[in-house]
Amino acid sequence: MKKSIVVLLTFFTVYSCAELQGVVDSLPQGGGVLSNTDIASGLRQALDMGIEKQVTKLTKTDGFYRNELVKILLPAELQKVDKGLRDIGLGNLADEGLKVLNRAAEDAVKEATPIFVGAVKEITFADARNILLGTDDAATQYLTTKTQTSLYDKFHPVINTSFAKVGADQIWQNLINRYNAIPFTSKVNPDLTDYVTEQALKGVYTMIAVEEKEIRNKVGARSTDLLRRVFALQDSK
Repeated sequence: MKKSIVVLLTFFTVYSCAELQGVVDSLPQGGGVLSNTDIASGLRQALDMGIEKQVTKLTKTDGFYRNELVKILLPAELQKVDKGLRDIGLGNLADEGLKVLNRAAEDAVKEATPIFVGAVKEITFADARNILLGTDDAATQYLTTKTQTSLYDKFHPVINTSFAKVGADQIWQNLINRYNAIPFTSKVNPDLTDYVTEQALKGVYTMIAVEEKEIRNKVGARSTDLLRRVFALQDSK
């Protein structure tokens, strides 16, 4: 009888310790219990802020063109076009060529928000803690993995259409024709739609990472009680 009681007590002690450890694991050093649901909600809130504050900026006129972090420059094979045009006094034409590439990206990013919102909603409890205790851009990396293919498929036709809408196709045909007419130059004809699509994606993730890093490293950037409580866990890792 005594042996049975000892076994039973041992079982409850082990179970209680395991349960207690689970509670301890969910506590930031500042106190206050945080569930996995809270952590997931806090990460979703942080990503939503990144999308709202940073990605939205990219959709405005000059959102890419005037932002040195994400401004789309010419691909390597066209750098010589830019230099060649400037060398013969056609700098304004070269600038216009750059501007329309960035305009196309600004146009395409308007399609990103619904895809991001869907991905943010899919953050699981298991993902949440790993993301929270990960690197400064762990949430952005998660979002990249979940959305890159979908965004590329969405951006590519929009950028293709946007090139026509903003006149990029005509401007670049003119640019390349003018460059190809320069004596002793080799002919160029790259796929700019694919290039700008890739650069637009890179720009979007760059700006989300900016906001994520801000929230992770600056307590003042945590504008809600939930963000402050959730990222206090990260501070104590």
